[in-house]
Amino acid sequence: MKNVRQTQINIHRDAWVEINLDSLAHNVKEFKKNIDSDIKLLGIVKADAYGHGSVMTAPTMLASGVDMLGVASIDEGLDLRAENIDCDILVVGAVPVWSFDIAAKNNISISVFEEAHIEACYKVYERFGIKPKVHIKLDTGMNRIGLQPQNAVEFIKKVQNSDFIELKGIFTHLANAEISEKTDIQFERWTNIISNIDTTGLMIHILNTAGTMIYDPKELKSNMVRIGISLYGLYPDLPEKLRFYPQLKPVMSLKGRITNIHTMPVNDGVSYGHTFVAKENTKVATVPIGYADGVPRALSNKISAIINNKKVKQIGNITMDQMMFDITGVDAKLGDIITLLDDNDKELSLDNWAKIVGTINYELPCRMKVRLPRVYTR
Repeated sequence: MKNVRQTQINIHRDAWVEINLDSLAHNVKEFKKNIDSDIKLLGIVKADAYGHGSVMTAPTMLASGVDMLGVASIDEGLDLRAENIDCDILVVGAVPVWSFDIAAKNNISISVFEEAHIEACYKVYERFGIKPKVHIKLDTGMNRIGLQPQNAVEFIKKVQNSDFIELKGIFTHLANAEISEKTDIQFERWTNIISNIDTTGLMIHILNTAGTMIYDPKELKSNMVRIGISLYGLYPDLPEKLRFYPQLKPVMSLKGRITNIHTMPVNDGVSYGHTFVAKENTKVATVPIGYADGVPRALSNKISAIINNKKVKQIGNITMDQMMFDITGVDAKLGDIITLLDDNDKELSLDNWAKIVGTINYELPCRMKVRLPRVYTR
């Protein structure tokens, strides 16, 4: 089977990520009930579904109301196709022209925004007789990739008049959805373009996760929204005033089993650098999870976990493969499960971890996709 990295459970390691598919389905439905029925929903599953496993989460998303999927590269789209996921897929990032034929052969839509992209589409059609499916990407203020507004109408009409391209949609991305002054500038550029072209039969999308909670897509001549981080139970930055606020459930939890327990005497230290020194005899538990598994070393001595319904502190520097906890006074034994991320405790949340290390909650689940096996539950 292909994609064993995503589907195989590694039974030789006492650490794993749990993905709750019921929570994922709930989050999709929270958005579906708050947008009009004729507005399509594109679910973003790039970065292996933000570390949650795209191949394993995509079927639940589609069954719960997601209309199509968004990925960052053709390879991510091919992973889905290899598992017989046959819905519409859009690569929202830039695609090298030499791979346009692979996308076309696998029915994967690509983002185009340069003359070279049109030429590459023609070569694919000329050689294979397949019309590449494309969405035109506009740069209305993100300044990352996309077609500049002053060239947009002419470019769009050129694609529409090409008989070797299948134009499926037009889109742009908000850089500051939570800041109305900046977003209004993008809206103006967007509306000036969309109002001057024929959008019949096209998927028109501008709103990301935050934008969907704040703005009405129909007021922006849009018929699809793109939801990413909040499918996985996490919120983006949001202003106080919202059109709706979905009640989300975190999808990911992180667990491991205790591999060693010993008592450390007074004045002994834990781990590299002895950043924790015992003020009393301390019962120490070791868990096989480290920074190579995606838990930032900057969390050392700053997080807690739960074991046998008791909250315990992480102590000492987090190492590459292991970390230690103070379980003094806790009835615990080798093999007991310790939970580092738990949706019932804000302290044990990705949001709290992100706040501690000074990053965004998007980054942390993406880190956990390399070594930790994933277990899918309902």
